[in-house]
Amino acid sequence: MRTRFRATFAALVFAGLALTLAANSASAQNKTRITVGVTETMETFNPYGDSVALLYGVYTEMTGPLCKYNWKDARWEPRLAKSWTVEDPNNWLFEIDQRYTFNDGSPVTADDIVHSLTRILTDPQSKQKAAVTRPIKEAAVVDKFKVRITTKKPTAPLLDFLCDNLIITSKAAFDKYGAREADRKHMMGGGPYAFAELVPGQRMVIKKRPDHPDMARNPNAPDEIVFRVMREPEQRVAALMNNEVQIAQFIPPHLFNPVNDSPNHKIAKADSIEIMFLAMQPKPPFDKKEVRQAVCYAIDRDKIINTLLQGQARRLDGPLGPGQLGYNPNLKARYTYDPKKARELLAAAGYPDGVAVELQTPVNRYVLDKQVTEAMIPMLNAAGFKARLLTPEWPTLWANVQKGKVPFFYMGRGGVLDPSSAFHQYFRTGGSPRIGFYRPEIDAALDAEQAEFDPEKRNQHLTTAMELITDLAPACFQWRHQLLWGMTKDIEYEPPADARIYGMDMVVK
Repeated sequence: MRTRFRATFAALVFAGLALTLAANSASAQNKTRITVGVTETMETFNPYGDSVALLYGVYTEMTGPLCKYNWKDARWEPRLAKSWTVEDPNNWLFEIDQRYTFNDGSPVTADDIVHSLTRILTDPQSKQKAAVTRPIKEAAVVDKFKVRITTKKPTAPLLDFLCDNLIITSKAAFDKYGAREADRKHMMGGGPYAFAELVPGQRMVIKKRPDHPDMARNPNAPDEIVFRVMREPEQRVAALMNNEVQIAQFIPPHLFNPVNDSPNHKIAKADSIEIMFLAMQPKPPFDKKEVRQAVCYAIDRDKIINTLLQGQARRLDGPLGPGQLGYNPNLKARYTYDPKKARELLAAAGYPDGVAVELQTPVNRYVLDKQVTEAMIPMLNAAGFKARLLTPEWPTLWANVQKGKVPFFYMGRGGVLDPSSAFHQYFRTGGSPRIGFYRPEIDAALDAEQAEFDPEKRNQHLTTAMELITDLAPACFQWRHQLLWGMTKDIEYEPPADARIYGMDMVVK
């Protein structure tokens, strides 16, 4: 196995030498271009046409979010929104900072905010309703630079839905050119970077707006950023070592040393707030709680973390871990590794001789996703299941998951700082069909936490929701990765816990 890896790795390195010459030539002409090797795909010109962490980060840096989370200060800070006020539990007033303009010099106004929210709700290709606009009843222009957002019911964590997720595009461009032309040829944004190129499934390029107000925060931000889809970790590492890319996302633990020992490269670590889980739709055999709980008891998370992941992950004993809002280490419901208990639960569910299941997993979308799920199959079988692993292409799997067509799958949910948006998306009636599991008692707990503006009382409702979700087990929560990012030593960048990529936080030395 090690010989095969070395041969593969060497082949990739030598194959990249020709590309290195081209990359060095380009670098000589433009010393502030950064190329990032990423795992997620980019398949559509429509900024509302997908719902993945990478694109939320890239598009909001082009179009400008209302507000952005400051990880160092642990607070939401203004961006396009100069300020916001909770007028009453159902009404929030946002004032737009008049310094911000679109690429053509026209101001970002309240009309553009309302237009963007409306497009998320009405665009046939939109996949962001559950993650962004779910709590919103309406958005109305108060004056040119003020917008009032009214929620269906009191929603204390509204900023978590809107701030780093709402992609704000130009109403004037949309009205003049229509959606297709506006997205492909006239992408107007109020952010510090501008759209330059998209080759679906291959790369996206964005360019710096030097006169943008945010550039005063970091005048050494790169002039151009290229996001290249590189799903194979060996490919990303080889490209990094050849200086074909300057940042490589998600270095797997077994490739830590080749990067960290290089005189020209380094590893940056980030404790991720992306929760990794096994999801089970309430379809046979997962319509029975005992079967779902049996899955949770069957997986030896500690063994996988300590061996395959080489300790670069933190076990989850519920939906959340330390540092996430509402985390409670004393949840009543939790699962230990207990295959005997799993077999007893399967028998109680009417499957004393076991039951066949198919686990679907991404391949090279997350850290060692295929490898960890391969390790889960014998664990499931030892607990009484008759399991086999399916490895569809990521675009196919992701499309089917979003449509609710995959009964049993391994996945991550990123950006879970405040869990409300994620919980409502996955576990509340009317949310995403990805799991399609809803119960009135979970709905009640989630409604209560969103309506409560007192942090202590809200955490109590979150605890209730987490205990219900953990006990009913529509998902078995596995771990949060400690993500490893490879980069050249002339780049200063601290990857955030949500694993998004922001050029404004990079410094080219």
